[in-house]
Amino acid sequence: METDAGKALPATPERRQTDSIALSAFFDGHPVATFAIDTDHVVTHWNSACEQLLGYTAAEMVGTREHWKAFYPQPRACLADLLVADDIALGENDLYLGKLKRSPVIPGAYEAEDFFADIGPDGHWLHFTAAPLRDRQGRLVGAIETLRDVSERRLAELALRKAHDNLEHLVAKRTAQLAEMNERLADDIRQRQIADLELRERNLALTELNSKLSLAQQKLLQSEKLASIGQLAAGVAHEINNPIGYVFSNFGTLEGYLDDLFSMLDAYEEAEPAVADAVVAARLRALREQIDLDFLRTDIPLLMGESKEGISRVRRIVQDLKDFSRTDAHQEWVWADLRQGIDTTLNIVNNEVKYKADVVREYGDIPDIECQPSELNQVIMNLVVNAAHAMGEEHGRITLRTGSDNTTEVWIEVEDTGGGIAPEHLSRIFDPFFTTKAVGKGTGLGLSLAYTTVQKHHGRIDVRSVIGRGTTFRITLPVRQAQAAIP
Repeated sequence: METDAGKALPATPERRQTDSIALSAFFDGHPVATFAIDTDHVVTHWNSACEQLLGYTAAEMVGTREHWKAFYPQPRACLADLLVADDIALGENDLYLGKLKRSPVIPGAYEAEDFFADIGPDGHWLHFTAAPLRDRQGRLVGAIETLRDVSERRLAELALRKAHDNLEHLVAKRTAQLAEMNERLADDIRQRQIADLELRERNLALTELNSKLSLAQQKLLQSEKLASIGQLAAGVAHEINNPIGYVFSNFGTLEGYLDDLFSMLDAYEEAEPAVADAVVAARLRALREQIDLDFLRTDIPLLMGESKEGISRVRRIVQDLKDFSRTDAHQEWVWADLRQGIDTTLNIVNNEVKYKADVVREYGDIPDIECQPSELNQVIMNLVVNAAHAMGEEHGRITLRTGSDNTTEVWIEVEDTGGGIAPEHLSRIFDPFFTTKAVGKGTGLGLSLAYTTVQKHHGRIDVRSVIGRGTTFRITLPVRQAQAAIP
């Protein structure tokens, strides 16, 4: 006998016996588990591979209809039985739902894949194919079924599917998390953009406010300087009026003297033709004695000297005022003698101070320093005027000292014998607009300007004060400015 693919040969007893022996040898040598049944569903062949896979020997199965035991706990048709019974519909509709399909290589054969829990301790996945067996006349004489263990593949596929499912779940989870994070990030970006816009608006507002404050500060500084200069105007006018007064007086007297001299000269001119006349000579002598010509010769130089001194004083005061008031914002850094600047400042504030205190100069040797002199003159003026204002009813003393403790720094001290500064005010005296003076008597910017100027010169200003005994301000300045500090 042979399958549908074989050709029919004359069926003789010898030929059938030979075919049976050849088929048995084929079954036993085939590495794939294979069994065959006849039309009565009796097992005719059960090879060695089938024994190893299913655990039943050929002796136990051949000649019986119990091949189902190798697969199921209860009697049930195998795929080979369906072919013999020509009842494939039973397998498609009931036994192998969705698993049964035609073989793509063997005509009339069917194949399926299923899990068999009774094979082995943990069960097995088997791929099985069943084909009809026909004789040379084409009559159905049985069916053959092959079994391949695909447990490892199915387990791998199951693991792969599980991993794939887990991966899909993880991807879905991560995607959801990423979407949530993206949404949060987008919201955070929106919030940051809003905050950035608000920050820019605030920055613009602060920049504008800073510009306004800078302009206001410049105006306040200018106002303070103008107020200081205005405060000194009356004193300067007084100082100028004194020398100007006696200059005018002396020149008036000088004018009278000159008139007399001119009269004398006229008389001499008239007397020249008759100088030999005794009467004329007597008259000339009388006139000379009357105007005291010798005295005029002595007094006129004195008057001229006083006038020159007065004019010199006027020039010096005006020049000091001019030097002091040179407060433009583009001053150059120059080397200057601080003592000369102090003297200039004291000349300017003399009228403000002389009625309240005596000024004592105790200058030590100091080198010239790199500075902006008029700025430091302003500082000295503020300290000296404050010291004068600190005096009580009694006439006090203001002492100005200079000195140097090393080769890199110099110091200036302004000491007064006034009422002193209260301890609770010491920490605030350099704050802008802070003043202990009565309303309308001070702006509160003098010491603040002094502090700012000293800081600009990279120096420091210290204060010591005792109530009832006075106050001492010490300014320490570097001899040479760092190059980076000079524009």
